[in-house]
Amino acid sequence: MPELPEVETIARNLRLGHQGAPALPGQTITGVTLHWPRHIAEPTPRAFRRRIHLQTIQSVLRRGKYLVLPLSRGCLLIHLKMSGDLEVARGGSPPGRFDRTVLHLQSGWELRFSDARKFGKLFLVDDPSARLGALGPDPLDDAFTPGLLHQRLASHRRALKPLLMDQGFVAGLGNIYTDEALHVARLHPLLPSHHVGTEGAIRLWSGIRETLQEGLRRNGSSIDWVYRGGEYQNHFRVYQRSGEACIACGTAIERIVVAQRGTHFCPRCQPAPRGVG
Repeated sequence: MPELPEVETIARNLRLGHQGAPALPGQTITGVTLHWPRHIAEPTPRAFRRRIHLQTIQSVLRRGKYLVLPLSRGCLLIHLKMSGDLEVARGGSPPGRFDRTVLHLQSGWELRFSDARKFGKLFLVDDPSARLGALGPDPLDDAFTPGLLHQRLASHRRALKPLLMDQGFVAGLGNIYTDEALHVARLHPLLPSHHVGTEGAIRLWSGIRETLQEGLRRNGSSIDWVYRGGEYQNHFRVYQRSGEACIACGTAIERIVVAQRGTHFCPRCQPAPRGVG
């Protein structure tokens, strides 16, 4: 699933223009083609067609893993889910194999939502806070401080990895960047959150920020053919490196399953908490 760096990379490309395509802000939507009407989560597909007509895109933002497109009336939220991707393409150019929803723009360009597994969703809403308000703090926001993270960790009694992937705890982390951040912080994925002290919270905060910023610098991770253009997968510390040497100490990276997700860590750099392993 695209995580914060992948979603932010897509938002940046749409916001600024990319590979000859124009920037999306200022573009007016003249119609929509729905090859997969179930993409439309809110309102009904029929109402979506009617309400999106002649809306002008004001900007392209991100909140957690959501793309947020404020419109001249209301707001369009897009969640890429497992396999979604967005690009601006010239109208009349060959469509992509998995283009499910296409927004036609007055300029002659199109915003194409490609989604091989068909799990992506679009929400056309009046008030985005009704859906985004339940999300936790953004880990790249200035308000996300080591002190805030420590306070939130102490208020839960959950293993670190599933807690960090809970979008209500912190918005934007998924399987890849959680594994990477925990390795940077030298914390085991099963360590109970309330056992993380002040120093550990500072290391975790730094690890989260460092990992996400490096992911952004490298345009995210391309570990599947559904997401294009990233190169962070060439610099993973632990993710999908089970059996390979830890870049910090040389110990073989191990893989376990945590909350039904494959989880990668170094048993030396990230020692198991008492009673685990």
